[in-house]
Amino acid sequence: MKKIELLSPAGDMERLKMAVLYGADAVYLAGTDFGMRSFAGNFTPEELPKAVEFAHSHGVKVHVTVNTMPRNQEVDTLPAYLERLDDAGVDALILADLGAFTLAGKYAPRCARHISTQQSIANYACANAWHDLGAQRVVLARELSLEEIRTIRDKTPKELEIETFGHGAMCVSYSGRCLLSNYMTGRDSNRGACAQPCRYQYALMEEKRPGEYFPVYEDEKGTYILNSKDMCMIDHLQDLQDAGVDCIKIEGRAKSAYYAAIVTGAYRHVIDDVAAGKPIDPVWRDEVDHVSHRVYSTGFYYGFPGQYTEHSRYIRDWQICAIVESCDEQGLALCSLRNKFSAGDELQMVGPDLKPYDFTPDMMRDLDGNPLEEPRTPQMQFYLQLPKQVPACSIIRRSVDLSPK
Repeated sequence: MKKIELLSPAGDMERLKMAVLYGADAVYLAGTDFGMRSFAGNFTPEELPKAVEFAHSHGVKVHVTVNTMPRNQEVDTLPAYLERLDDAGVDALILADLGAFTLAGKYAPRCARHISTQQSIANYACANAWHDLGAQRVVLARELSLEEIRTIRDKTPKELEIETFGHGAMCVSYSGRCLLSNYMTGRDSNRGACAQPCRYQYALMEEKRPGEYFPVYEDEKGTYILNSKDMCMIDHLQDLQDAGVDCIKIEGRAKSAYYAAIVTGAYRHVIDDVAAGKPIDPVWRDEVDHVSHRVYSTGFYYGFPGQYTEHSRYIRDWQICAIVESCDEQGLALCSLRNKFSAGDELQMVGPDLKPYDFTPDMMRDLDGNPLEEPRTPQMQFYLQLPKQVPACSIIRRSVDLSPK
């Protein structure tokens, strides 16, 4: 049985580099148009070929989202946009609209066509229909169970690849097509501008008592009646592989480079252990708790995940301090500051293919060689003596509770 492909988010060039270096088989990103995350940073026409070149130089594929539902006035601009993606060497397009899918076959013939989860593919007949039209891969609806996925695998051609979400935030409208944001804020969730009103705290107001708010309770636990849990399937990758899933996707193009690195690295090691038949090293399972996240669930894979109605706040127990830009054989590292820390603080190092380990910095110096007790300026470069040599793009972090109270 072939190893599951790991598909990681790349909201901008920094996040792309982290995902690639920490072990992604492929990354997914967007250009400046037709993507479902308009606030992710995304890639300009000048940046996109550079992104593809960097990924390909590391043996990593690039998938580009073209998964909004274009309006009439936008359709005329699609052919030129698709041609640019084709010319840039993009490996696959993630599409939701049938018209965009058809145009992609004509104007981006070198790109494989994948069907977005926005199409809500929930049965084998739909999957087969897209395959008959020329799709190489379908990204299944997020509300499917493992048994339903197994049935789709059994009743579709083996050359049709199946992709599912494995980790990250879950929309209360699980496969998309939500209009709540449009209705409440005028921001179209189906065009990449969701305001996440499902995360708001709601109250009840009686018609004849304007301005008087009554709390909405669910089992007396809270008022976040639309709030969904985050998904985490790192403990169940063997089940996904056995069900015939070809690729798991990590959600999070709008999340940080730190998130892209840590979650990609964790899933990379567990996927490799599962494929090799080795016991799972618990250190990698522990890593997904080192990123900002909501309460985890296993989605619909094993049944209804349930809502989390106490609050919509993130659990944040770790903070990134610095990024290692280079490091010599003696462990002298050139670093770039992200958040303040001091000599003598208890820190932790993690990096590409590097198990986390604790250390306490003693010697820090500025670029002129002057002793440094506490780097303070964001993005400033400084030297830090490490216990051993580490790869570039390793991350220095510390344990600190940043969760909202």
